[in-house]
Amino acid sequence: MNLTLRDTAKRFASPPLQGRGRGWGLSAARLIELGQFAREMRREPTAPEQRLWRALSRSQLEGYKFRRQSVIGPFIADFVCPRKALIVEVDGMTHDIDRDRRRDAALRQFGFSVVHVTNADVMHNLQGVLSAILGALHAAPDRSDGPHPNPPPEGEGLER
Repeated sequence: MNLTLRDTAKRFASPPLQGRGRGWGLSAARLIELGQFAREMRREPTAPEQRLWRALSRSQLEGYKFRRQSVIGPFIADFVCPRKALIVEVDGMTHDIDRDRRRDAALRQFGFSVVHVTNADVMHNLQGVLSAILGALHAAPDRSDGPHPNPPPEGEGLER
């Protein structure tokens, strides 16, 4: 019987390395729960999320690729540009600013920066929202600009 990594993690109830190697320190069951919730959110987006996704999908914004409703740690981010580690959050009418600050600080610990836009801005000023997102993308360094977490042994890979 071949078990997947998730099945193995559930079986042994040990801290898994789940989420495409990210793990985030969460149990396999919690990662599955977050993944299911993110799928539901992708299936039933709000009108502003739908509108913004139409502008961000298929790398339409200067070639930057975005994912929607992505699990990052114990959070689900509305839109993520993996290349720039940029998260775009679409904020509704009922919003807790203090909770957002704590969440943004935790996401910064994971190496992400966060841009917040309002539902009203997305619905009535989409070009302004896209300009703001583009400005944040241009200001953010590529994730690949930093040193590789596992560099090759000294001298390996050098041309002779």
